[in-house]
Amino acid sequence: MTSIKEQAAISRLLGFLQEWDNAGNVARCHILDKFIRFNHSKTAPELEQEFSQGASLFLARLTTWLRLSYMAGACLKKLLKSIGIFLSAVSCNRYLVEFLEVGGVFTLLEILGLEKVKEEDKKEAILLLQMVTNCGRKYKELICESYGVRSIAEFMAKSKCEDTQEEVQILLDSLVHGNPKYQHQVYKGLIALIPCASPKAQQLSLQTLRIAQVIVGTVHPSIVEFLMGVLRTMHLEVQYEAIELIKDLINTDVRTALLTGLVGLLRPSAKDTAKLQPKVLEDPAVFQVSGHLPVFLQQAAAAKTIGIISRNSMSVAEELLSLQVVSNLMFAMGNRDHSNSQRLASLTLEYFVQTFPIVEEHVHKAMGDTLFQLFMDHVEDLYLNMDSIQADILASNNVNIPFVFVSPSAWKDFDAPKSGEEDDKKEEEVAKESEKQMKFL
Repeated sequence: MTSIKEQAAISRLLGFLQEWDNAGNVARCHILDKFIRFNHSKTAPELEQEFSQGASLFLARLTTWLRLSYMAGACLKKLLKSIGIFLSAVSCNRYLVEFLEVGGVFTLLEILGLEKVKEEDKKEAILLLQMVTNCGRKYKELICESYGVRSIAEFMAKSKCEDTQEEVQILLDSLVHGNPKYQHQVYKGLIALIPCASPKAQQLSLQTLRIAQVIVGTVHPSIVEFLMGVLRTMHLEVQYEAIELIKDLINTDVRTALLTGLVGLLRPSAKDTAKLQPKVLEDPAVFQVSGHLPVFLQQAAAAKTIGIISRNSMSVAEELLSLQVVSNLMFAMGNRDHSNSQRLASLTLEYFVQTFPIVEEHVHKAMGDTLFQLFMDHVEDLYLNMDSIQADILASNNVNIPFVFVSPSAWKDFDAPKSGEEDDKKEEEVAKESEKQMKFL
């Protein structure tokens, strides 16, 4: 038989559950406020004690109301917070299983895709998904099997709140760790995020991609095209992350594709530069802005990236020379429509001129004495000091470096003497032996 104390506790629980069942939306919101205030950070045993070993009965009511009301969005944030108290409790395994058995993960993922749901409510859904992934590999797999990566990535791309996007990054980072079955799926989802319209989402996805790339190992070829495209960004924080990822990938299978792509960006195609500007920009009273700004931003970023990776690796610099980077850098220096392209291309070309005598010779010949001296004396602000004729000389150059440079590291394992000393020693030994034989005879 149960004690009087236990009977009283059960009566309180039944009374509470009856109050919940009979309450309307407003009254239920007040109940949730009180529950959140008094039960935050409690462990599973403490919650059971609070509900007289019937905490699961209240959780079942919460999940049922969630499935019935999430599309309307009534009191959704408080409802998700209340479920989060159960899922974040120490020793919460039982509650997690109960939540998943009623389709909790599917509901959370659906919430992310609803336009009528507030951003703050969706953030709570992301926090709940984080709690699920923190419980182990099989739960990460469940989210991925439920097309979760796509839903999460799409939400990140559309989100307007940077705090929420940062929480999504934490979730994606968790999904790529300790999830070998679906880590490639997460990796591809991150690549798909690169061209999205949100700069913050681009920045965070590129950061996470650097981590995911190490875990996955193999490089997906499509990443090169996306990285070249994101260099059109006006946001320096996004450009920085893209360059850092390029630096990571430069020693992988996509190295040649990356270098070829970067060199190509220095010389935009006629199709890219032949687009007409809006007519409003032709008004002399209006400040003139180039209609090709994205292409020229990309050109400047490519010049900057080439300078960074060339200074980090001599073998990369040599490979770039074989791709005729010098001619393309000079072309960018002649772009009078975008001064930053001119400045960054000048700084990068200066490195090649100072590092390789053959480059200095060809550049000097192509520029002529006056322009070359101006280039050497005023590298960073050359675009301010040269005239239109000199700019045309740079843009129409036909410099062609005919040599294929070989890095010293390529000869590392080549089994050959460094000088003729070994051959000389062998000839001396043969001569001495012959002399001995003559004396013997």
